[in-house]
Formats: sequence, structure tokens, C-alpha cells
Amino acid sequence: MTTLLTDNLALLAGSPNGVDRLRVVIRDLAVTGRLVPHEDDVGKWQWSTLGSEISGMDAGWSPACLDTPAPTYEVWGVLRTTAVQPLRYVQEENKELPAHLTPRPEAEVKAGDVLFTRAGPMNRVGISCLVDSTRPRLMLSDKIIRFRPNPQRLDGRFTALCLNAGATARYLEAAKSGMAASQVNISQAKLKAAPVPVPPLAEQHRIVAKVDELMDLCDRLEAEQADAEAAHAQLVAALLTSLTQARDAADFRASWQQLSEHFHTLFTTEASIDALKQTVLQLGVMGRLVPQDLNDEPATQLLARLHSSKRARSAKGEEATHSDMGLASSLPSGWCWASFGEICQIKSELVRPEDFLDSIQVAPDCIEKGTGRLLERRTVRQTGIRGPNNRFVAGQLLYSKIRPSLSKAVLVDFDGLCSADMYPINSHIDPRFQLSMMLSEMFLAQVRLAENRVKMPKLNQESLTSFVVPLPPLKEQSRIVAKVEELLIVCDQLTLRLVQARQHHEHLASVLVAQAVA
Repeated sequence: MTTLLTDNLALLAGSPNGVDRLRVVIRDLAVTGRLVPHEDDVGKWQWSTLGSEISGMDAGWSPACLDTPAPTYEVWGVLRTTAVQPLRYVQEENKELPAHLTPRPEAEVKAGDVLFTRAGPMNRVGISCLVDSTRPRLMLSDKIIRFRPNPQRLDGRFTALCLNAGATARYLEAAKSGMAASQVNISQAKLKAAPVPVPPLAEQHRIVAKVDELMDLCDRLEAEQADAEAAHAQLVAALLTSLTQARDAADFRASWQQLSEHFHTLFTTEASIDALKQTVLQLGVMGRLVPQDLNDEPATQLLARLHSSKRARSAKGEEATHSDMGLASSLPSGWCWASFGEICQIKSELVRPEDFLDSIQVAPDCIEKGTGRLLERRTVRQTGIRGPNNRFVAGQLLYSKIRPSLSKAVLVDFDGLCSADMYPINSHIDPRFQLSMMLSEMFLAQVRLAENRVKMPKLNQESLTSFVVPLPPLKEQSRIVAKVEELLIVCDQLTLRLVQARQHHEHLASVLVAQAVA
């Protein structure tokens, strides 16, 4: 490998899809003669066609097989196309031949065969490997071609390498034909016409040995990255859990201080930033983000004012549901438990979209999952959707009641229509706090519980309104919302830094690759 690449392996491996890109670069360098130094071999590199350098070419058959692999070496199986990976043969990828079918020994795969996927989805066609060794009684399918290169001219592994890289791979990509990306093919005639480089045999052997060495290095880099990512995820989870499980205010402040000092080193992946966002929402609805003010009107008075009639369920019933959620039994000073139905009103007004063609129409796919953000605004005329819709007005919350979009909610600041699969909700408290609560794990845990109990594609109104939710004093709701918004801005800034760093990393890696293979 060139000194430029070997000196920058860590940078390349750390770029987006970096290890996979390294593998591609290694293969391209190999088949263009730039991976190992040239020696005084007899002869020079020359171009030929695959058909001129091989003996025989055939495919197998595809009987109706069982969907499980052949259980023993005594039972015949037929290879799936996934048995052929770039430069790697996976014999376990096979289907058992039913006992009532007679095997075809002439289609049995043998060590020394070069296999090539000729038909299937676009990304699975044109892949090649050498069969170094194989268990007995495995047959080719009709979607796999096999042949053997002339051992006096081409090493089998070098041949498979050429078919997966460089000019040969580009030719094969262009040779694919088919009506849809889900089913393309390459004919034997086109495969035989593929251009292949033919270096001296001794150099082929050195190239293959170097490729093996560098592919092993790629495997180690990939394993190290996976281990590092797993360790990072565990660390982030532990620190975030320490916040939600803090024993008291002092414990929480200590955990928060520890976390906030290392924001830019801890939250360096999309998953970790998403976890931070969810923790912020959870802390908000637990009353951990802002201090309580004893001068605030208690939530019990707010609730009594909202509903002078008796509560929707007994205190005992609330406690049982609350226990099922696995939440702490106490609430901050001035807070109380309420049912979702006590703090809001679901208000459906079905209309015909044809009568509101210029109105904004909101569907679940317009809302970003878990964030409460509206991704796009489309008019009824643009969507062309017909059928009943719910009418909503500015200031309402929209909540998707259909799985798998049950964590999608948004607070709208305009009038419009929403699909019949969404609930328009009038909030009797601060709607911004209610949105945070609906996106928090405390609420989502009850959604999942209701799904498991009902086994229905939609969350019904009765289940939704019975959810148990924490209710802070009204003034504290506003303070919580302000703090949540402040911290979510920090999360967005972390995401922006991550994107910018990856773009910069990607640019540097692309420059290095371009210089190395130029």
C-alpha cells in the first residue's frame, strides 16, 4: 500500500463507512499494480478477456428448497447467492434440498472454483469469490456462475479480486441489464468478454498475500471501532441514567456537573445525542431541570379548577398504574398526578379535504419522530389525499394514533387539516410542556404498554385519556419549557458540530484516496 495511505489509516477508517472504503481502495490498488513493488518477474502486465483465460463456465439449478440450511454434510444443499461475498465464500448460506428431489452431482461446488453472482438484486449481482475449501454436497444455484482460470496464467484468488475491482468491476457494472433494480442479470457472454489484467504469476501471488494482510487489518480496525462504539454507548447510558435516578437535588447537581463538563467528548454520535434529548425531556417532566418555587400555585389547585367533578380514577388506581410504569413514587413539591384526559380535550371535527384544497395538511410522515418538529407543510391540493380529515386550529397539539408513528406529536401554530389517523388536542395546561411530556419516556412507556394490551394498529381514545401524567404548577411548566428549549438547542449545536466534523473528515479522506489511487 502507498505510504500516503498507510500513514493515514486511522483517518480513513474513521471517516463515514471508512473501513468499507479502505477495502475498496485496497482492491483497486491491487488490480492496478500499485499495492506491491514490481520485481524482476519474467513478462509484463497485459490485458486479456476472462473467456480467454478460463476453462469452462456453467451455472447450477434452483429447485424449490427448504428455507433452512442443510443440517449435515450428508444432506444436499443449494447455495444462496449470499454464499458469494466479495473475496469470501460462505458455505453456510445454503438451502436444504428436499429429500424427494434427486441431487445433481455435476453442479456440486469444488475447491478451486471461482463463483460469480449473475442474477438477483442490483447490489448482489457481479460479486465474485474463490472457493478455497468447501463442505461436500453443495450445489450451485442457477443464479451463480462458476469457472476455473488457467493456472499457468491466472491465480484463482487474483481472478476473483479483478472481478471485484478496477476496470473489470466497472465493465461488469455497466453490463448489468434488467427491467428493475430488484432483478438484474449479467449473461455468460458478457462475463466472458470482461477485460482482465494479467500480471506475472509471481506478482499475482504477492498481490494476493498483501491483500490478505490488509484485509485482516481492516477486520481488526472494524472490530476495534465496534468495541469502542459499544463502550461509548454504555458510558453515555450510565451517565444519563445517573441523572434520572439521582436520589436528591444534590446528587442530581453532581451528576449534571460531571456530564456537562464533557458534553463535547461524550455526545459524538447521533445515537448519543438522541439519548441526551430524551433524557432532557424525561428530566423536565420529572421536575429535575428547574427548582421548585413554594410561591407557585400547587398543581392540585390547578387540577381542581380544570375539573371540579371527581377524578377520572381512584388514588389507588393511579398508584397501581404508576407502579406498572416503574417510576419513582414521589413527585416534586407542588406537583400531582393526573390523567391525560384531565389536562386536555381530544377534539375531532371530520371534514372533506376537497372543501379545503388550499389548507395545510399534516400527516404522521410530516412529523419528525420523537422531536415534535414539523418537517414539511403541504397543502391538500399538493398531497392529493382524499377521505375524511380532522380539522385543527393554531395552538392545538396533533398526535398520531397509528403505529408505528405513536411517538409523533407536534404543536401547530396554523390552522389546517390532519389525517384521520391523528388526534387534534386542546391542552388545558401549557401546551409546550404537554408536548414535552408526550415525547418523554414516561409517556412512551404507557404507549408501549397500551399497544401490548390492545394489539391494535391504533391507540384508541379511551386508552390515551387514561394515561397517568405528572402535573407541575402552571408557572413551573413555563420554566421547564424554557430550560428544555435551551438544552435542546445545545443538542442541535452538538448535532451540527458532528455533521461538520464528518463532512471535514469525509473531505480529507476523499482527498487522500484520490491522491493514493491517482
